[in-house]
Amino acid sequence: MTADPLSPLLRAAAEIILTRPAMAGYRDGAERFAADHRTGLLVMLAESAELRRLSRERLRIPRSQQAERDFADLFLHSDPAVRAAVARIAESAARRSSDAVADRRLRRLHDKNRQLQEKLRTATGRHDNALADAEKHRETAREAVERADRLDTELSAMRRRLRDLKSMTSALLALLQEEPPEPEGDAGSRDPHRQPKVPVDPRPSPLETAAQAAGISAEALVTALQALIEPPRPPLTATVAVSQERDLKVIPLGGGTKIGGSCLLIEAGGTRILVDAGLIPGDPSEPPPEIERALDGPLHAVVVTHAHNDHCGYVPALADRLPDLRIIATPETTQLMPAMWFDSVKIMGQRQRLASAWGTDAEPLYPREAITRATQRCEELAFGVPRRVGDLTVELFPAGHILGAAGVVVRAGDSRVVVTGDISGFRQESVDGYTIPDSARYADLLVMESTCCAEDHRTRDGMVGELVRAVEGVYAEGGRVLIPAFALGRAQELALIMRGHLPHVPVLVDGMAADISRSFETVTANGPRRLSIFGDNVSRARPGDLDAFARGVVISTSGMLSGGPAVRWAARILPDPKSALFLSGYQDEESPGRRLLASAKDSSAPHLSVNDMGEEKKIPIKARVDLMRLSAHADKRGLLEIADEVSAREVMLVHGVARRQNEFREVLRLRRHTTMATGVWRAI
Repeated sequence: MTADPLSPLLRAAAEIILTRPAMAGYRDGAERFAADHRTGLLVMLAESAELRRLSRERLRIPRSQQAERDFADLFLHSDPAVRAAVARIAESAARRSSDAVADRRLRRLHDKNRQLQEKLRTATGRHDNALADAEKHRETAREAVERADRLDTELSAMRRRLRDLKSMTSALLALLQEEPPEPEGDAGSRDPHRQPKVPVDPRPSPLETAAQAAGISAEALVTALQALIEPPRPPLTATVAVSQERDLKVIPLGGGTKIGGSCLLIEAGGTRILVDAGLIPGDPSEPPPEIERALDGPLHAVVVTHAHNDHCGYVPALADRLPDLRIIATPETTQLMPAMWFDSVKIMGQRQRLASAWGTDAEPLYPREAITRATQRCEELAFGVPRRVGDLTVELFPAGHILGAAGVVVRAGDSRVVVTGDISGFRQESVDGYTIPDSARYADLLVMESTCCAEDHRTRDGMVGELVRAVEGVYAEGGRVLIPAFALGRAQELALIMRGHLPHVPVLVDGMAADISRSFETVTANGPRRLSIFGDNVSRARPGDLDAFARGVVISTSGMLSGGPAVRWAARILPDPKSALFLSGYQDEESPGRRLLASAKDSSAPHLSVNDMGEEKKIPIKARVDLMRLSAHADKRGLLEIADEVSAREVMLVHGVARRQNEFREVLRLRRHTTMATGVWRAI
């Protein structure tokens, strides 16, 4: 049955009406006329017997449409009541049919809508993927630009160093005086405190070979090269010389009873040097609190113990202000510092732009050009080799801690001060422990770091074993492990541990840690102990890995979760109950890392709030959170051993927390060491 069972009859009636002369101008046909005038045609058929007769004659309904035939016959009935009943039935049928048609149309529209929505989702997904790909490419481009800028800065500085007589002479002297390679072997054989005696190599050293070729003694060759680094000054009278040499003075300018901004001013006669000039970490970073005291008079040199920014980060600012400042460090530290400085300049620039957007001021501590000046001034000094700086002589010795880290022996006449810098006595994957030289024993003053003076660490193997087992457990469950790490030292140590102990676990190194890892490989490439950070299961993270890396270990900066890629990784990993975040080092009281540890223990605050360069992020905590200490600092026992080995007349503690230092001084006194409060010291 058609939608309207009377439509054939209405069409026949319409054809009859359209034959009249008055309708000659109508061109749309009988079917359209019937649809447009249905009610009127029904009235005319009901009232006109003649129209019903003519319509019956004209009506042609196929046999297949029996229902329409029946409706037409009944409507053409002579009884008005029958016609009226048929009209009502037909109207109801037409209405139901119309509703059914509307339903079918609505279903078709719904189907079409679903198809369009699916196409929209597909298009939106493609658009989002395109945006993500574009962001990845932008991130890759930004990293490439930053790396190119850093390399350009380093290359510019290296070119200036190559043209600088003092820099090249110090590098040559460091190579000539470099100690022979240490013996290979297991951890025990590489421990400097337990090394067996090795036969003396009968072959002449490079220094002796060069001296023999020149027909002079090795001492004379060293003296000649040192004269190029620091031209000799006119001799002083005996009386003045003695009084100046005895006037050895030590003044902590930063990092005394706090950790950060390490800086020690040492004076003798007319010479003033700094041991370290670090930054206090924060937002923004700050210089050593009393650095202006060093700038009140002449400043001749900065001896840098190692390349961590809390010990070397302010050096470029000093080089920018003091055109004749000498910068003395081990060859490894000399090569690692520019990358750390460049990262600081980058962060200071980002903070300045962010501050400008908010209408405030955040002037960088030094410009990028200062890095070039500082790099050019660097003098490489091998371990165990004295170097004259005015009235002072400085000598470096291995301090463990990180690659290139050194302690310093400063001598003025018969007075000696030993500065440990950051120090450790155990072997790590990337560096061995400290070696106290004879020149440091029985010094007048030992300035000793005290980061972990209140802690008793487990053995290194025990700490490494705990970390390895924890990572293996998370990996076995199909999760990811994020280990925020300091870019220099800790990240490389962790990567080497993972590569050596878990070769089946994929490991990504991200951020500044990846750049420094490449620097480690370059710095050690021609040395006695080559480090290979990348290879096998360890690789550099790429922008797409943030979403694509589903299982394994991520080592990323920053170590305290204060910014950098580690924050973005934490946003992906912390909400995953199968995954884990392991903090591996010291966490400042105000750091996000410290807050994370507290939040993980407090079920009422299961989230971490961090500020990533102006963007506030609130991250749910469902992953395992734990502290896996892999300290690169000597603990209480180790510090006591250092104090015993040096056996100085007095001990000053720096680079620690005041309360813990006070307690440790009592321990030192029980060991019959004479201690002094952290402050100004003068040789007696």
